[in-house]
Amino acid sequence: MSPAPADELGRKPLDGGWGWMVVVGAHISIGFAYSTPKVLSIFYKEIQENLGASSSEIAWISSIMLAAMYAGGPVSSMLVTRFGSRPIVMAGGLMCGVSMVTASFGNSMVYLYLCIGIIGGCGLSLNLNASLTIISKYFLVKRPLANGLAMAGSPVFLCLLAPLNQYLLYTYGWRGSFLILGGLMLNCCVAGALMRPVIASCKTSNCAPQKKVEDKPNESNTKLKESCMKSAKSFLDLTFFKDRGFVIYLIGSIMFIFGAYAPIVFLSAYAIDQGVDEFSAAYLLTIMGFVDMFVRPATGLIASSKRVRPRIQYFFSFALVFTGTVHLLCPMITVFKSYSYTFLATYAVFFGVGFGMVFALIFECLMDLMGNERFPSAVGLVTIIECFPMLLGPPAAGLLVDIFGDYKYLFFMCGTVILTGGLFLFIMNIYNYHMLEKEKPGKDGEQNQLNVESQEHVSALEVEMKHTPEAEMERSEPEAKEANGVQREPQPEKSAETPH
Repeated sequence: MSPAPADELGRKPLDGGWGWMVVVGAHISIGFAYSTPKVLSIFYKEIQENLGASSSEIAWISSIMLAAMYAGGPVSSMLVTRFGSRPIVMAGGLMCGVSMVTASFGNSMVYLYLCIGIIGGCGLSLNLNASLTIISKYFLVKRPLANGLAMAGSPVFLCLLAPLNQYLLYTYGWRGSFLILGGLMLNCCVAGALMRPVIASCKTSNCAPQKKVEDKPNESNTKLKESCMKSAKSFLDLTFFKDRGFVIYLIGSIMFIFGAYAPIVFLSAYAIDQGVDEFSAAYLLTIMGFVDMFVRPATGLIASSKRVRPRIQYFFSFALVFTGTVHLLCPMITVFKSYSYTFLATYAVFFGVGFGMVFALIFECLMDLMGNERFPSAVGLVTIIECFPMLLGPPAAGLLVDIFGDYKYLFFMCGTVILTGGLFLFIMNIYNYHMLEKEKPGKDGEQNQLNVESQEHVSALEVEMKHTPEAEMERSEPEAKEANGVQREPQPEKSAETPH
């Protein structure tokens, strides 16, 4: 059983020491979690030809994997609470490795959906949530830096795995490549081994409650069940839908997620279709990941500035509009056929800028709306809902490719949906802030009225307490003591005058 959290043990996080090794493990784990669904698209062209699948069918692999990774978040969080981060990350790495190895023997798309999509996606979910949780136990003051270094694993691994996968595909084919990738993903088990549980020194005040729990296992099991029920309810809190700002944010983020991953999934295939060689097509993902690596922290610095911070919702809207516009302009490379790779590389750069800006702001904007206390429940609900557009987006884009026989229509679809979501957020945020200002005087008046009523109620209670028999008794006691004191004061003087 994992040790109690740091705050329950009455100790402060170390903000260093072995914590930096934990960050290394989280960097590896998160890197595989976010980059694997993207870089698998390099194998799709050969799998499609080998198994006779359509573009829509092949796109379901990444969609199911991403959806399983997001949907498994609440379950992963509860498992981490129960068993700790180390065994959960190691179990997730084992699941990922087994999923890729078994997928290499597949002869049907349904088999790949099960192995890569469901088993691999659930393994990535365990890796992601457990890695983010353990960092908060080792760091407090330096937690933003630790989280930033851990989250940098996503673009770093995207840069490394994209050309590596292309080399493996060229050398061993997609089946041999999956075997090697399965072995590589077992390194998540090594990363999990680095996540040593936080153990405090045993003091009397700290050890007593632990002994009490050991003496009463039934009581601890009851508390565990109650905590699990509370966490399950918090992730499915439907009262958020009464919040206008949350609903606006949710609609905009759903529209972005629907069109976010399809361009990544089909970028390499689109480049090959335009006459680009396979290695150069794979490097487009490397370019995107390299740009994303620097854009995310830069966006965070800009969003933290005094001028942008109060307008962060508009900054998020701008990021969506920018990304959607980039997708709409991508098919223009067909006009400049001789410079197709130059334009594709330029598109990858701007795509990395837009993608990095959005994902640097997407959860920060939710925290800005909900506050720190409501954010964990809100993000759990958002990730569950976002599974559905994430699941349907790439297959819908692949269906357009099957129908029209051209990749440009998927970029038109994704760009239009994301651009519409950005404009929707911009307009509705203006409306939301206007309504909040309009409702503010009424709320202030209601609050003042409540304060006045509460003060009057307290005053009435004080008056009633003064007239109660108990109050009269309490008031009579000091009066009696004071009277007795007055009577007893002359006694010493009288005894002093008495001769011995």
